[in-house]
Amino acid sequence: MNDKLKQYIRLNGGVLGGTLLFLQSMDIELVHFKEETIQVFTDMLLSFVPLALVAYGIKKFNIKLQVKKAGIQNGNERG
Repeated sequence: MNDKLKQYIRLNGGVLGGTLLFLQSMDIELVHFKEETIQVFTDMLLSFVPLALVAYGIKKFNIKLQVKKAGIQNGNERG
């Protein structure tokens, strides 16, 4: 997985954690906004990224096969 993408996901988790600490400092408690839920959200995003990359790769491969099957190469039709 792309390291830059992992960094962005962890950055979002850090922003959510910072927001949680800020709200707690103002005595605002959100029931569903806890450190555990932020960690689970970050883990969920990290697990979906490889799935999305595989799906994108399959899509690109299928397009390549369709182009090859149609006899189109370098923008010129052959047939």
